[in-house]
Amino acid sequence: MRQIVKTLLTITGISLLSACQNSSPVTSPADSFDSLPVNSALAELVDSQTVAGTSALIYAGGEEVYFGAFGQANVKNEDPIERDTQFRIYSMTKPITGVTLMSLYEDGLFKLTDPVSKYLPEFETVKVLSQSDDTGEPELETPRNAMTVIDLFRHTACFGYGWEGTPAAKLLGDADVLNPAKPLSQMSEDLAAVPLYCHPGEQWKYGLSMDVLARLAEVVTKRPYEDLVYERVLTPLKMTDTHYFIAPDARGRLATVYTKTDSGALEATPETGNWKFGETKAAQTNGGHGLISTLDDYMRFALMLQNEGTLNGVKILKPETVALMSKDHLPPQITQKDFLPSKGQVGFGLTMAVRTAPPSNTAEPYGIVGEFFWDGAASPLFWVDPKNDITAVFMTQIYPHNSDAQNAFRKAVYEGFNLYEVSADTPNP
Repeated sequence: MRQIVKTLLTITGISLLSACQNSSPVTSPADSFDSLPVNSALAELVDSQTVAGTSALIYAGGEEVYFGAFGQANVKNEDPIERDTQFRIYSMTKPITGVTLMSLYEDGLFKLTDPVSKYLPEFETVKVLSQSDDTGEPELETPRNAMTVIDLFRHTACFGYGWEGTPAAKLLGDADVLNPAKPLSQMSEDLAAVPLYCHPGEQWKYGLSMDVLARLAEVVTKRPYEDLVYERVLTPLKMTDTHYFIAPDARGRLATVYTKTDSGALEATPETGNWKFGETKAAQTNGGHGLISTLDDYMRFALMLQNEGTLNGVKILKPETVALMSKDHLPPQITQKDFLPSKGQVGFGLTMAVRTAPPSNTAEPYGIVGEFFWDGAASPLFWVDPKNDITAVFMTQIYPHNSDAQNAFRKAVYEGFNLYEVSADTPNP
């Protein structure tokens, strides 16, 4: 396999040189790391116009072993991807929310087994949409199980996002709960009036759970959620380039999100609806999306998790809390898991996926058992591999989510460490 990669790199050498603005592995104790597979994979993503630009940062044993930046942050302006380029991280906001909330958990402000309605009484009367009758009117029923705080953390509360095209999704869309003008208090009240997609605790359903957690944090602390994120995570970790809002005149480093057209061209994605990066600061500070960040900032967050809650002497969480977050909490009886199986053989911890078995074939996303990770709508990705002490952050801005780009990077990282162990002869499903 290594020889194939070297041959590919030789063939695309000219293109690689033109695509890579800054790719320089840093000397570290991890002497065995070979940057060639990662350079080749990232350059190919740009050369094939899978993405306009991408960058990556890899640590091993607490030391930086790789940084690479390829392609452009803005094609029209010919702005290259740089180390300090800022990216919309979308759902990679969720693990930051998880850490923020778990710091409150450590303070004893809630229990994972508490009913959500203990803190947000609007959910006492929430209903489940069972079906629609012959007239098209929804039929509602009382949840079989009380929605608990851990249901929010592990996406078993049965909220959706409104993109599914189902009757429940239509009702959620009509409620406009993610309207940036609505504060979290109104978001929570409006959401509680919308029927759930399923019975809490019975399905893994990706949705607005993290936003409800953000509101819960406001209630138990009597503080604005954004203040808590800064005080509990961003400021102590010195994540100075991570924000919910950047003024329009300060966006020179912000990468453009691109969408691939039917013809294969890359077009700038219109900033509309709930995903618009507004001209003014939004009233709603979301737990599930909304942050922008950089490679180095997000790596600081990931390294804190790799180091069991501490970075450079700054303690964010206790080791046992990080262990709790990175443990699979999905009950075995849950078989309906939305898109989660597309991530490989994984369970789900507290706001992050957890790999529970090695890949059985080359079609699965590569990973190591015990690894925990998450990604975002425009395809950024991070993971923490405790077994090998590898921490990786991959940044790009291609929408909708491109798992092939992520998987190419994943595979290349482990090839670089000579840890890629799936046989190429294993049949795909």
